[in-house]
Amino acid sequence: MKNTIQDNFKTWLDEDAKDFSGVLSATGNDGVIYQQAIGFQNKAEEILNNVDTAFALASGTKLFTGLAVCKLIDSGKLSLDDKLCDLLPYDLGLIDKRVTVFQLLTHTSGVGDYIDEEAEDCEEQLAALYVKYPAKNWESLEYYLQMITILPPKFEPGERFCYSNSGYVLLGLVVEAVSGISFQQFVTDEIIKPCNLTHTGFYRMDSLPSNTALGYMEDEDTGEWNLNTDSLPVIGGSDGGIFSCAADMDKLWRAIIDNKILSENMTKAFLMQHVVIDEEDDTVESYGLGVYHQQDGENSFYFIIGADSGVGFFSGYYPATKTVVSGFCNTGYCGSSLLFDELPDFLG
Repeated sequence: MKNTIQDNFKTWLDEDAKDFSGVLSATGNDGVIYQQAIGFQNKAEEILNNVDTAFALASGTKLFTGLAVCKLIDSGKLSLDDKLCDLLPYDLGLIDKRVTVFQLLTHTSGVGDYIDEEAEDCEEQLAALYVKYPAKNWESLEYYLQMITILPPKFEPGERFCYSNSGYVLLGLVVEAVSGISFQQFVTDEIIKPCNLTHTGFYRMDSLPSNTALGYMEDEDTGEWNLNTDSLPVIGGSDGGIFSCAADMDKLWRAIIDNKILSENMTKAFLMQHVVIDEEDDTVESYGLGVYHQQDGENSFYFIIGADSGVGFFSGYYPATKTVVSGFCNTGYCGSSLLFDELPDFLG
């Protein structure tokens, strides 16, 4: 298996990701199968990435958000059918009062998205957003409400799947309202610490801890690499921004599968195929309560993906072989074809 994984990683790097900077990892029940670190975590000081370097996960954070919400459901403090308007002490503006926790978790709420990834000019909209709302001010989830509550719904609640960053910001606010502490603290207390994730956290962009990768964006005109500190919130929230490393992602996936975070019934609900995203021939891509699932014939795996300014991330768990495959990149989108192409044929 090690040689096959290594060959797949090498082919991917040679053909699809020649400028990759980051870490690639594959782990099994017995430990590391293959790991490789490439490039610099700090280009100016020429500090190399290593297999324990932590990277920003962007939307990979939504896995933690889904788990946090499901923990509150597990403890009886929340239910999937609860309406958002009954949970939050804010004026929700144009948000539909019928929106439920379940619809937010499954990206079927229809809430207007402050980062509308269906829009052709998504990147331009995001750049304009940071001009109006400088990244240094994005300190709390409540700050996001001024960008979200003014947006009309995209569709009727429950009508279809539409990936929503706004929806997961609102879920973070639900966690805060129900738990009485910040979302970041809840995730730290209820997931990070119990799972012994030693290099995972909501690190501030202006004070990253040691062995944590800076993010870089390439200037298309000059070819220079610029830091992404003005292009991401100063501290991550419930829709994105947590940092983690290869060893911690292995621990997290195995804690989920072994019911160490949620009860057995809640874990099943978390992983269940609640909404179909795409279906073609024998391949079905679906979404649970914070995690993707792909069924390709007899092959099956769960996965999460993240991409943002100077951030690329993917991680998947293959139940048949109990293998975790992850990729972390600090120079932008690193693709996820490894998860979907050759690897499922012998891991899934």
